[in-house]
Amino acid sequence: MRADNSGHITAHARRRAAATRKRAVAALRRMDNTGASISMNAVAREAGVSRSWLYQQPDLRAEIERLRRRRGAPPPRRSVPDRQRATEASLLQRLECATDRLKQLEKENRELRQALALALGERRTRAYVGSRHDTPTKKSAPIIGPC
Repeated sequence: MRADNSGHITAHARRRAAATRKRAVAALRRMDNTGASISMNAVAREAGVSRSWLYQQPDLRAEIERLRRRRGAPPPRRSVPDRQRATEASLLQRLECATDRLKQLEKENRELRQALALALGERRTRAYVGSRHDTPTKKSAPIIGPC
């Protein structure tokens, strides 16, 4: 007959559950003391527990919700301070400068394409002038008139 080890398994499960609860409570206190943002996800991450486990603990869930309500919604953060924000006039000025630069680059591009076309034409002309390819050596086929 086998020995009944279920008592050891149950005791281990209780110790593990107590340790998990202790980590969650400690994380919640630590976050509250430091002023960190408190949410189910943040507490779960900080404590190393799953969110589903936190949702199953009514007292911890209530405490998290209470702390969130007490702090209220966090103030909206602006990415750029007011003194550094662009005005409508400055944005229009930047747009005009960008448009002028675009026109300048388009003009340069056209000029460079024309210069390239001329250079390639001159090169082709130099290659064929004075070579055997300058005049055709073969007679063309006779032209057949209408039938």
